[in-house]
Amino acid sequence: VAAQAVGEALAGPVGEALARGAAEVRLGGEPAEAWRRLASIPGAGALARLLERADESGVPAAGPVARLAADTRADWGRKATERARRAAVMVTAPVGLCFLPAFIAVGVLPVVIGLADGLLGGGGG
Repeated sequence: VAAQAVGEALAGPVGEALARGAAEVRLGGEPAEAWRRLASIPGAGALARLLERADESGVPAAGPVARLAADTRADWGRKATERARRAAVMVTAPVGLCFLPAFIAVGVLPVVIGLADGLLGGGGG
């Protein structure tokens, strides 16, 4: 009943598959068959296996679903951190190329002009 309510509250293919699978199990369908549609959705396989085991064994699925959700959120966080670190490395070269002309114009060029002026006798000293 809870899986069907959650499925009806969710939008998209996961919600539809969750509501339909729960309805099939409630009406006496085989859990493996009922949750197969949910398992075919990318990223929902672990949830489908968990719900299938819970239906077959009679154990409440709330605790394992909460652990699965926490593990999934932690995994998403790790992947986001990985992508952010990669992005920081990838941005280094373009930023360096943008600052290089400014550094040459402001830092190196005046020194070269000053040295050239002094060596060519234009210093007047």
